[in-house]
Amino acid sequence: MDCVFCTIVRGGAEASTAYEDERVVAFMDIAPATPGHLLVVPRRHAPHLADLDPEDGAQMFRVAQLLAAAVRRSSIPADGVNLLLADGAVAMQEVMHVHLHVLPRTEGDGLSLSAGFHEPDRGTLDAQAADIAAAISAWPP
Repeated sequence: MDCVFCTIVRGGAEASTAYEDERVVAFMDIAPATPGHLLVVPRRHAPHLADLDPEDGAQMFRVAQLLAAAVRRSSIPADGVNLLLADGAVAMQEVMHVHLHVLPRTEGDGLSLSAGFHEPDRGTLDAQAADIAAAISAWPP
């Protein structure tokens, strides 16, 4: 397996680590969108969110919450924080090892997360919710 995050987790590649425990490692993104941009990755390889051990996922979010608070207490400018998890190439996941971005935000930082939001009718929303609920009841495959 040629996964850069697995290599970092094993200590085989350089990383500026801010936090680590038995489940996750958090380190600075080498191409940060904003100053202080961190990545939280599970130690166990999981290419997609559905492959992620639920306890690893829970720990990723606990650590992201800790990091968000720590960034706000640090000297890094942070008036807010975005958490972003991209699942799949079409969702802009570039490294196929689940990872959670912790993005410190300031007014005018240039980072844009926008979409063309629209308001579907209730029938469409109800049908989509029912479809998702049916898929949940069929999980795991």
